[in-house]
Amino acid sequence: MKLEERILLMKRLGEWIISSENEQWNEVQQSAFEKNPWFIPEFIQLALKNISKEFLEENKLRAWVKHYCIDDTISPVKLGIVMAGNIPLVGFHDFLCAFIVGHHQIIKLSEKDEILMKHIIAQLTEWNAEVSDYVKVADQLKNCDAYIATGSDNSSRYFDYYFGKYPSIIRKNKTSVAILSGHETEAQLSAIADDVNVYFGLGCRNVTKIWVPEEYNFVPLINAFSKYNYFADHTKFRNNYDYNLALLIMNNKFYMTNESVILVENENIFSPVSELHYSFYKNEDDLRKGLQTLDSIQCVVSEKDIPFGESQQPSLMNYADGVDTMQFLLSL
Repeated sequence: MKLEERILLMKRLGEWIISSENEQWNEVQQSAFEKNPWFIPEFIQLALKNISKEFLEENKLRAWVKHYCIDDTISPVKLGIVMAGNIPLVGFHDFLCAFIVGHHQIIKLSEKDEILMKHIIAQLTEWNAEVSDYVKVADQLKNCDAYIATGSDNSSRYFDYYFGKYPSIIRKNKTSVAILSGHETEAQLSAIADDVNVYFGLGCRNVTKIWVPEEYNFVPLINAFSKYNYFADHTKFRNNYDYNLALLIMNNKFYMTNESVILVENENIFSPVSELHYSFYKNEDDLRKGLQTLDSIQCVVSEKDIPFGESQQPSLMNYADGVDTMQFLLSL
């Protein structure tokens, strides 16, 4: 396939995945939710919308390709990709990078998120049979020239053992944080609630820790989080909420809650589902210097960094772990 064909195919996919008139695709999304209750229809739709808007618009794709001077002279290699499954289609960007470059990829899907991606690959193959030469799904990745593997700190050790001797990108646990000034508007607080709660907080771009100035008034923030009070009706989320709340009560820890989030003062930037950690700061410059030493931060949300409410809208140039995937693929 020529580069032009691949670009136009991705453009077509971007229009197709957000079409509400495709009954079969709607049924696939429902099946994905039934297999993984964390993938509620609202969040599947959000993921598809963001992929279509940020990744698959023709002008953005062409600008991306031009930035890296991609053409039809690139020699393809065999690339193994291990995808995560924490949020819907979380591995799509890796697939897109490899597909646009023209490498032959073998994908190991997470059991938590295999239905959507399999159907997308099948649809692309239906439009162009040559896609089957470029993309395959397998249970094991063997004899590849390079690898991209996304997982936890624990799984990364296994990935490094198996793939470390090859050119590879091995990703570990990441999370995101926010810095509040205390002067946020009601709309900004509502946007922060999205950064924390979208996808139930399971993504690496979800905010799991906030820093607030001393004497900060938490009431407006907690009120803003009430838009996600419907989480209380979600069994898996509620189980996490009840468990974490019970631990805090038994350990006589101070907390604040509105029944959709538990705010706890904690230095750890990682927080469990249903919890949001917070700390106080005196000097923002000192705080930012400290954050620069933390390699587990995916992104920072604030009035000076990623705008409130946009943490889950990465562009084509926003690479996981800050490692340029396209540059890696072009170097093979």
